[in-house]
Amino acid sequence: MGRRGSRHKSFTDVHGIFLLDKPAGITSNQALQKVRHHLKANKAGHTGNLDPMATGLLPCCFGDATKVADLMINADKAYQATAVLGSQTDSGDATGTVQKHHSVPQLDEQQMQAACDELTGEIKQVPPMYSALHHQGRRLYELARQGIEVERPARTVTIYEFKVIQQEISQQPATVRFYVRCSKGTYIRTLIEDWAEKIGTLAHLSALHRTQSGVFDGDQMHTLEHIQNSDNPHQFLLPADAALIEYPDITLSEQQAQDLIHGKQTAADYANGLHRLYDSKGLFMGMGKVFNGSLRVHKLFMKTYQQRLAKTP
Repeated sequence: MGRRGSRHKSFTDVHGIFLLDKPAGITSNQALQKVRHHLKANKAGHTGNLDPMATGLLPCCFGDATKVADLMINADKAYQATAVLGSQTDSGDATGTVQKHHSVPQLDEQQMQAACDELTGEIKQVPPMYSALHHQGRRLYELARQGIEVERPARTVTIYEFKVIQQEISQQPATVRFYVRCSKGTYIRTLIEDWAEKIGTLAHLSALHRTQSGVFDGDQMHTLEHIQNSDNPHQFLLPADAALIEYPDITLSEQQAQDLIHGKQTAADYANGLHRLYDSKGLFMGMGKVFNGSLRVHKLFMKTYQQRLAKTP
Protein backbone atom coordinates (compact mmCIF):
# COMPACT_ATOMS: atom_id res chain seq x y z
CA MET A 1 0.00 0.00 0.00
CA GLY A 2 1.23 3.47 -0.83
CA ARG A 3 1.23 5.60 2.30
CA ARG A 4 2.17 9.22 2.82
CA GLY A 5 1.62 12.16 5.12
CA SER A 6 2.22 13.21 8.70
CA ARG A 7 -0.25 14.44 11.28
CA HIS A 8 -1.66 17.92 10.92
CA LYS A 9 -3.18 19.78 13.85
CA SER A 10 -6.53 20.23 12.07
CA PHE A 11 -6.69 16.61 10.93
CA THR A 12 -8.56 13.86 12.79
CA ASP A 13 -8.91 10.08 12.81
CA VAL A 14 -11.02 9.28 9.76
CA HIS A 15 -11.87 5.66 8.92
CA GLY A 16 -13.07 4.28 5.60
CA ILE A 17 -12.37 3.77 1.90
CA PHE A 18 -12.80 6.39 -0.80
CA LEU A 19 -12.94 5.08 -4.36
CA LEU A 20 -11.21 7.72 -6.44
CA ASP A 21 -11.43 8.14 -10.19
CA LYS A 22 -7.78 9.15 -10.46
CA PRO A 23 -7.08 11.84 -13.06
CA ALA A 24 -4.16 11.66 -15.48
CA GLY A 25 -0.97 13.62 -14.89
CA ILE A 26 -0.40 12.99 -11.18
CA THR A 27 0.99 10.10 -9.17
CA SER A 28 -1.22 7.86 -7.06
CA ASN A 29 0.28 9.34 -3.88
CA GLN A 30 -0.39 12.89 -5.08
CA ALA A 31 -4.00 11.91 -5.75
CA LEU A 32 -4.23 10.28 -2.32
CA GLN A 33 -2.97 13.43 -0.61
CA LYS A 34 -5.60 15.55 -2.34
CA VAL A 35 -8.35 13.28 -1.00
CA ARG A 36 -6.71 13.16 2.44
CA HIS A 37 -6.61 16.96 2.54
CA HIS A 38 -10.35 17.26 1.90
CA LEU A 39 -11.19 14.58 4.45
CA LYS A 40 -8.65 16.02 6.93
CA ALA A 41 -7.54 12.47 7.73
CA ASN A 42 -4.51 11.61 9.87
CA LYS A 43 -3.64 8.24 8.35
CA ALA A 44 -3.94 7.41 4.65
CA GLY A 45 -2.81 4.88 2.08
CA HIS A 46 -3.83 3.49 -1.28
CA THR A 47 -3.97 -0.02 -2.71
CA GLY A 48 -2.94 -0.70 -6.26
CA ASN A 49 -0.65 1.96 -7.72
CA LEU A 50 -1.53 3.62 -11.03
CA ASP A 51 1.09 5.29 -13.21
CA PRO A 52 0.74 9.08 -13.61
CA MET A 53 -0.58 8.63 -17.17
CA ALA A 54 -3.27 6.18 -16.04
CA THR A 55 -6.75 7.07 -14.82
CA GLY A 56 -9.53 5.28 -13.02
CA LEU A 57 -10.19 3.31 -9.89
CA LEU A 58 -7.80 3.97 -7.01
CA PRO A 59 -9.02 2.75 -3.60
CA CYS A 60 -7.87 5.31 -0.99
CA CYS A 61 -7.89 3.98 2.56
CA PHE A 62 -8.01 6.03 5.77
CA GLY A 63 -7.51 5.20 9.43
CA ASP A 64 -8.33 1.62 10.31
CA ALA A 65 -9.13 0.90 6.67
CA THR A 66 -5.41 1.05 5.82
CA LYS A 67 -5.22 -2.39 7.44
CA VAL A 68 -7.01 -4.01 4.48
CA ALA A 69 -3.96 -3.60 2.19
CA ASP A 70 -2.47 -7.05 2.73
CA LEU A 71 -5.94 -8.60 2.41
CA MET A 72 -6.44 -6.97 -1.01
CA ILE A 73 -2.96 -7.64 -2.35
CA ASN A 74 -4.09 -10.52 -4.56
CA ALA A 75 -7.01 -8.59 -6.02
CA ASP A 76 -7.67 -8.95 -9.74
CA LYS A 77 -7.88 -5.80 -11.85
CA ALA A 78 -9.71 -4.73 -15.01
CA TYR A 79 -8.77 -2.00 -17.49
CA GLN A 80 -9.66 -0.31 -20.71
CA ALA A 81 -6.43 0.21 -22.64
CA THR A 82 -5.79 2.15 -25.84
CA ALA A 83 -2.78 1.33 -28.01
CA VAL A 84 -1.13 3.25 -30.83
CA LEU A 85 0.14 0.87 -33.50
CA GLY A 86 3.27 1.22 -35.60
CA SER A 87 5.67 2.63 -32.99
CA GLN A 88 7.36 1.50 -29.78
CA THR A 89 8.60 3.72 -26.95
CA ASP A 90 11.32 3.09 -24.39
CA SER A 91 8.76 3.14 -21.55
CA GLY A 92 6.06 1.15 -23.37
CA ASP A 93 3.62 4.06 -23.14
CA ALA A 94 3.04 7.58 -24.42
CA THR A 95 5.25 9.15 -21.73
CA GLY A 96 8.35 7.64 -23.32
CA THR A 97 10.45 8.39 -26.39
CA VAL A 98 9.70 6.59 -29.65
CA GLN A 99 12.51 4.14 -30.38
CA LYS A 100 11.25 2.18 -33.38
CA HIS A 101 8.68 2.37 -36.17
CA HIS A 102 7.04 -0.42 -38.12
CA SER A 103 4.36 -0.68 -40.77
CA VAL A 104 0.90 -1.78 -39.64
CA PRO A 105 -0.60 -4.75 -41.50
CA GLN A 106 -4.19 -4.58 -42.71
CA LEU A 107 -5.98 -6.91 -40.32
CA ASP A 108 -9.63 -7.43 -39.51
CA GLU A 109 -10.98 -7.51 -35.95
CA GLN A 110 -11.15 -11.30 -35.97
CA GLN A 111 -7.41 -11.56 -36.62
CA MET A 112 -6.66 -9.00 -33.93
CA GLN A 113 -8.83 -10.88 -31.44
CA ALA A 114 -7.05 -14.12 -32.30
CA ALA A 115 -3.80 -12.52 -31.10
CA CYS A 116 -5.58 -11.53 -27.85
CA ASP A 117 -6.74 -15.12 -27.42
CA GLU A 118 -3.14 -16.36 -27.69
CA LEU A 119 -2.27 -14.15 -24.71
CA THR A 120 -5.25 -15.19 -22.59
CA GLY A 121 -4.78 -17.55 -19.66
CA GLU A 122 -1.59 -18.11 -17.68
CA ILE A 123 1.30 -16.40 -19.48
CA LYS A 124 4.88 -15.32 -18.84
CA GLN A 125 5.77 -11.63 -18.85
CA VAL A 126 9.16 -9.94 -18.75
CA PRO A 127 8.64 -6.78 -16.64
CA PRO A 128 9.52 -3.51 -18.42
CA MET A 129 12.67 -1.60 -17.50
CA TYR A 130 10.45 1.37 -16.68
CA SER A 131 8.95 -0.27 -13.59
CA ALA A 132 9.32 0.05 -9.82
CA LEU A 133 10.82 -3.42 -9.39
CA HIS A 134 14.21 -3.61 -7.68
CA HIS A 135 17.54 -4.79 -9.10
CA GLN A 136 20.44 -4.92 -6.64
CA GLY A 137 18.79 -2.33 -4.41
CA ARG A 138 17.82 0.11 -7.16
CA ARG A 139 14.52 0.67 -8.96
CA LEU A 140 14.52 -0.51 -12.57
CA TYR A 141 13.22 2.84 -13.81
CA GLU A 142 16.23 4.57 -12.23
CA LEU A 143 18.53 2.34 -14.25
CA ALA A 144 16.43 2.82 -17.38
CA ARG A 145 16.74 6.61 -17.12
CA GLN A 146 20.52 6.18 -17.15
CA GLY A 147 20.32 4.07 -20.29
CA ILE A 148 21.10 0.85 -18.40
CA GLU A 149 19.20 -2.32 -19.23
CA VAL A 150 19.46 -5.44 -17.07
CA GLU A 151 18.07 -8.91 -17.47
CA ARG A 152 14.66 -9.36 -15.83
CA PRO A 153 13.29 -12.82 -15.05
CA ALA A 154 9.90 -13.58 -16.59
CA ARG A 155 6.96 -13.70 -14.18
CA THR A 156 3.75 -15.70 -14.42
CA VAL A 157 0.51 -13.72 -14.59
CA THR A 158 -3.04 -14.65 -15.56
CA ILE A 159 -5.07 -12.85 -18.23
CA TYR A 160 -8.72 -13.76 -17.65
CA GLU A 161 -10.13 -11.66 -20.48
CA PHE A 162 -8.40 -9.80 -23.30
CA LYS A 163 -10.58 -8.51 -26.09
CA VAL A 164 -10.71 -5.84 -28.77
CA ILE A 165 -13.58 -3.42 -28.12
CA GLN A 166 -12.82 -0.79 -30.77
CA GLN A 167 -10.32 -0.39 -33.61
CA GLU A 168 -9.38 2.37 -36.01
CA ILE A 169 -6.80 0.47 -38.01
CA SER A 170 -7.14 2.63 -41.17
CA GLN A 171 -6.50 5.98 -39.49
CA GLN A 172 -3.13 7.59 -38.81
CA PRO A 173 -1.92 6.61 -36.34
CA ALA A 174 -3.82 3.33 -36.12
CA THR A 175 -5.34 2.71 -32.68
CA VAL A 176 -6.99 -0.22 -30.93
CA ARG A 177 -8.90 -0.18 -27.66
CA PHE A 178 -8.97 -3.26 -25.43
CA TYR A 179 -10.68 -4.61 -22.35
CA VAL A 180 -8.30 -6.53 -20.04
CA ARG A 181 -9.11 -8.40 -16.84
CA CYS A 182 -6.03 -9.80 -15.19
CA SER A 183 -4.25 -10.94 -12.05
CA LYS A 184 -2.08 -8.76 -9.85
CA GLY A 185 1.36 -7.90 -11.19
CA THR A 186 0.29 -7.74 -14.83
CA TYR A 187 1.95 -5.04 -16.93
CA ILE A 188 -0.57 -3.85 -19.51
CA ARG A 189 2.24 -2.06 -21.42
CA THR A 190 4.04 -5.37 -21.86
CA LEU A 191 0.82 -7.16 -22.82
CA ILE A 192 0.20 -4.61 -25.58
CA GLU A 193 3.77 -4.94 -26.90
CA ASP A 194 3.47 -8.74 -26.93
CA TRP A 195 0.11 -8.50 -28.73
CA ALA A 196 1.56 -6.20 -31.40
CA GLU A 197 4.41 -8.64 -32.00
CA LYS A 198 1.89 -11.38 -32.69
CA ILE A 199 0.16 -9.34 -35.41
CA GLY A 200 3.47 -8.32 -36.98
CA THR A 201 3.96 -4.74 -35.82
CA LEU A 202 4.88 -2.54 -32.86
CA ALA A 203 2.65 -0.68 -30.39
CA HIS A 204 2.67 1.39 -27.24
CA LEU A 205 0.05 2.27 -24.66
CA SER A 206 -1.55 5.70 -25.15
CA ALA A 207 -4.24 5.53 -22.44
CA LEU A 208 -5.10 3.27 -19.52
CA HIS A 209 -8.24 3.45 -17.39
CA ARG A 210 -8.82 1.03 -14.48
CA THR A 211 -12.42 -0.07 -14.13
CA GLN A 212 -12.13 -2.70 -11.39
CA SER A 213 -9.94 -3.51 -8.40
CA GLY A 214 -10.93 -6.57 -6.45
CA VAL A 215 -14.55 -6.31 -5.30
CA PHE A 216 -14.79 -2.63 -6.31
CA ASP A 217 -15.82 -1.43 -9.75
CA GLY A 218 -15.89 1.86 -11.60
CA ASP A 219 -19.57 2.54 -10.89
CA GLN A 220 -18.61 3.36 -7.29
CA MET A 221 -15.92 5.95 -8.11
CA HIS A 222 -15.91 9.67 -7.34
CA THR A 223 -13.74 12.35 -8.94
CA LEU A 224 -11.53 14.84 -7.12
CA GLU A 225 -13.96 17.58 -8.17
CA HIS A 226 -16.80 15.64 -6.56
CA ILE A 227 -15.13 15.53 -3.16
CA GLN A 228 -13.82 19.10 -3.48
CA ASN A 229 -17.31 20.46 -4.13
CA SER A 230 -19.04 18.45 -1.41
CA ASP A 231 -20.15 19.99 1.88
CA ASN A 232 -19.84 16.54 3.45
CA PRO A 233 -17.03 14.56 1.76
CA HIS A 234 -17.15 11.89 4.48
CA GLN A 235 -20.45 10.67 3.02
CA PHE A 236 -18.51 9.01 0.21
CA LEU A 237 -16.49 6.77 2.52
CA LEU A 238 -17.16 3.04 2.47
CA PRO A 239 -16.58 0.91 5.59
CA ALA A 240 -13.42 -1.19 5.69
CA ASP A 241 -15.33 -4.47 5.50
CA ALA A 242 -16.74 -3.43 2.10
CA ALA A 243 -13.34 -4.46 0.70
CA LEU A 244 -13.51 -7.89 2.36
CA ILE A 245 -16.84 -9.35 1.25
CA GLU A 246 -15.09 -12.26 -0.47
CA TYR A 247 -14.24 -13.61 3.00
CA PRO A 248 -16.93 -15.55 4.92
CA ASP A 249 -18.31 -13.94 8.06
CA ILE A 250 -18.67 -15.08 11.66
CA THR A 251 -21.08 -13.56 14.20
CA LEU A 252 -19.54 -13.77 17.66
CA SER A 253 -21.21 -14.13 21.03
CA GLU A 254 -20.40 -11.42 23.58
CA GLN A 255 -18.00 -13.79 25.35
CA GLN A 256 -16.22 -14.73 22.12
CA ALA A 257 -15.84 -11.06 21.20
CA GLN A 258 -14.34 -10.23 24.59
CA ASP A 259 -11.98 -13.20 24.44
CA LEU A 260 -10.63 -12.11 21.07
CA ILE A 261 -10.27 -8.48 22.13
CA HIS A 262 -8.15 -9.65 25.07
CA GLY A 263 -5.91 -11.81 22.89
CA LYS A 264 -7.45 -15.17 23.69
CA GLN A 265 -8.47 -17.89 21.25
CA THR A 266 -12.01 -19.21 21.13
CA ALA A 267 -13.69 -22.32 19.77
CA ALA A 268 -15.19 -21.92 16.29
CA ASP A 269 -16.84 -24.59 14.15
CA TYR A 270 -15.96 -23.00 10.81
CA ALA A 271 -13.78 -23.84 7.83
CA ASN A 272 -10.08 -23.10 8.14
CA GLY A 273 -8.99 -19.70 6.81
CA LEU A 274 -9.66 -16.00 7.22
CA HIS A 275 -13.12 -14.75 8.24
CA ARG A 276 -14.77 -11.39 8.83
CA LEU A 277 -15.73 -10.96 12.49
CA TYR A 278 -18.93 -9.27 13.70
CA ASP A 279 -20.18 -8.86 17.25
CA SER A 280 -23.68 -9.84 18.41
CA LYS A 281 -24.99 -6.42 17.26
CA GLY A 282 -23.65 -6.92 13.76
CA LEU A 283 -20.76 -4.47 14.12
CA PHE A 284 -17.59 -5.28 12.20
CA MET A 285 -14.63 -5.98 14.48
CA GLY A 286 -11.90 -7.20 12.17
CA MET A 287 -10.50 -10.39 10.68
CA GLY A 288 -9.98 -13.71 12.41
CA LYS A 289 -8.26 -16.92 11.39
CA VAL A 290 -9.79 -20.34 12.00
CA PHE A 291 -7.52 -23.36 12.27
CA ASN A 292 -8.79 -26.78 13.31
CA GLY A 293 -11.79 -25.49 15.29
CA SER A 294 -9.95 -22.64 16.98
CA LEU A 295 -10.41 -18.95 16.15
CA ARG A 296 -7.79 -16.31 16.83
CA VAL A 297 -7.42 -12.67 15.84
CA HIS A 298 -5.74 -11.89 12.53
CA LYS A 299 -6.37 -8.14 12.58
CA LEU A 300 -8.70 -6.01 14.72
CA PHE A 301 -10.16 -2.68 13.58
CA MET A 302 -10.66 -1.41 17.10
CA LYS A 303 -10.89 2.34 16.46
CA THR A 304 -13.65 1.84 13.92
CA TYR A 305 -15.37 -0.73 16.11
CA GLN A 306 -15.33 1.45 19.24
CA GLN A 307 -16.53 4.43 17.20
CA ARG A 308 -19.52 2.46 15.94
CA LEU A 309 -20.14 0.87 19.33
CA ALA A 310 -20.41 4.30 20.93
CA LYS A 311 -23.16 5.23 18.44
CA THR A 312 -25.14 2.00 18.90
CA PRO A 313 -27.90 1.86 21.52
